[in-house]
Amino acid sequence: MTDEVDAPVSTPLVDEAMKKAAVCWVSVGDGPAVALWCVPLEGTLVVVSGPGEQTAPGLADATAARVTLRGDHGGRIVTWLARVTRLVSGTEEWETAAPLVAAKRLNAPGPSADLVARWAADGCALSRLLPAGTPDAADALPDVSLAEEPRGAAVVRTTRKPFRLHKVRRR
Repeated sequence: MTDEVDAPVSTPLVDEAMKKAAVCWVSVGDGPAVALWCVPLEGTLVVVSGPGEQTAPGLADATAARVTLRGDHGGRIVTWLARVTRLVSGTEEWETAAPLVAAKRLNAPGPSADLVARWAADGCALSRLLPAGTPDAADALPDVSLAEEPRGAAVVRTTRKPFRLHKVRRR
């Protein structure tokens, strides 16, 4: 496995997995993989991150990332190195891609034109993930489990046991 980004490489497995992708796991540098909502667009994946959107640590400023796509049951389909390019608001690429991505955004408040305007005003990053290099071979899977302890989050709270005035008898 190499972390060098080569020229764009398109393989049938990566192409097919990207067409069906709604979520991708992206890791930048040595950071942990983060699940991100994505939209397949013209042989690439487009990810939105920033204020009011999902958090993608380091992706907006990265030039390369490792992308993993999984199947419906959570099994890994393919992992590949991606060349990351940021689409800048006001450019032709932004004007083409942003409305298409906004139209696919679930639970968006208001129409997609307002969403695109908010992304531009808030400085949200539209990152394009283009396959580069060859995907990891299926036989290159690790021999050990990659299970990790869940990462801490500010939204996690301990729940109290429900109050019971008397003991409930079961028959």
